[in-house]
Amino acid sequence: MIGFMLKGAGVSLQVFFLTLLFSIPLALPVAFGRMAKNPLVRYPIGCYLLVMRGTPLMLQLIFIYFGPKHLFNFLSGALGPLIPSAGFWEALRFVLSFNRFTAVIIAFALNYAAYFAEIYRGGIESIPRGQYEAAKVLGFSRSETFIRVILPQVVKRILPASGNEVITLVKDTALAQVIGVAELFHAAQNAASREFSATPIFAAGLFYLIMNWAVTAAFIRAEKGLSYYT
Repeated sequence: MIGFMLKGAGVSLQVFFLTLLFSIPLALPVAFGRMAKNPLVRYPIGCYLLVMRGTPLMLQLIFIYFGPKHLFNFLSGALGPLIPSAGFWEALRFVLSFNRFTAVIIAFALNYAAYFAEIYRGGIESIPRGQYEAAKVLGFSRSETFIRVILPQVVKRILPASGNEVITLVKDTALAQVIGVAELFHAAQNAASREFSATPIFAAGLFYLIMNWAVTAAFIRAEKGLSYYT
């Protein structure tokens, strides 16, 4: 039982860290797109945010795993007579095929990037315009202004909200079992069923609690480290 649950915990940790690795950088261009003046950029980004934040993550997992297969079947049926090349369809099948773990990472990264993007946008728009003007007077370029003046203040302001999202992510890793990825909670449920005991479930709960304690401690430390920004 212990070995199986440790393996599940390892999968949960992989989902957690890979989601952060991809979603945090992706959220920044999404936030800029959301603030763009060009409607051809702003509206599609707005639709993406609406879908990601307006539908359950569970549904997104199912769609990203099963959707490409149905799309391939539709395209091959509709366009097969027009494109008889077997090599083309094999290449398309390869592009549209995800294993379960990859589908989980894609779904989680896209979902959390949407939430982080809105957090970033709120932080960026909370900075007074006077700071941009002052940096321009001092001779800073737009990129220098953002990196050296705006970004450090934004990071401090968004830390509490970002911490809440990261804590939610720890718990949401349990949703990976929806498409059959054997993460911790899935392993705990199987162990509980085999042994007719709730102990594995409580052990999984303890793991999530410890993980969230570590996340909370890390964000508290980060907030203290940026306390010189008022």
